[in-house]
Amino acid sequence: MSEQSAFDPTRYLTKISGRDYLEVKWRLVWLRSTHPEAQIETALVEHRDDAAIFRARVILPEGASATGWGSERAGDFADYLEKAETKALGRALAAVGFGTQFCWDFDFGVEQQRVVDSPVDIRAARDGDPSTNGARLAATDRQLHYLQTIARQAGITSDGLEERAQQSFGQVVAELSRRDISQLIELLQAERAAS
Repeated sequence: MSEQSAFDPTRYLTKISGRDYLEVKWRLVWLRSTHPEAQIETALVEHRDDAAIFRARVILPEGASATGWGSERAGDFADYLEKAETKALGRALAAVGFGTQFCWDFDFGVEQQRVVDSPVDIRAARDGDPSTNGARLAATDRQLHYLQTIARQAGITSDGLEERAQQSFGQVVAELSRRDISQLIELLQAERAAS
């Protein structure tokens, strides 16, 4: 897109429970208008007992990347596979700066409406600064819990997890950003799948 027709995410915001959200479809348009060479990968990681877990990875041309995870159950949605994939993709997009700001959790506390999209910082979007839209924010409690669960399942102790965080990111787990946590989760998942 040319400079005159740059994508303005603020034009596509949806109000949910009094907060602005940008649907995943619009975040994809925003990503493609900003980074047409970006890569998107999604994978169905697990599908059993009428539940699906998807992993989505977004890789920007300059090397930044993030992984998002999403799960849904058939009892919640007839199209639960699509919803789980959309949730994973929305989370990955949010982690690389396309959609989230001032969020405490990737589920956003709007459980009745099952939002898989994320709030947008309107000022940052208008100023063209996607870096403030979540990638540098502290990891959420949900991410930390998920990381600890994966580490435990892989037989990694708390000290071992801290050591990996220090080696990979130069920080303790509690100080990792959302993006860093996503990368560490992806690393542990890949190691687990390879074993």
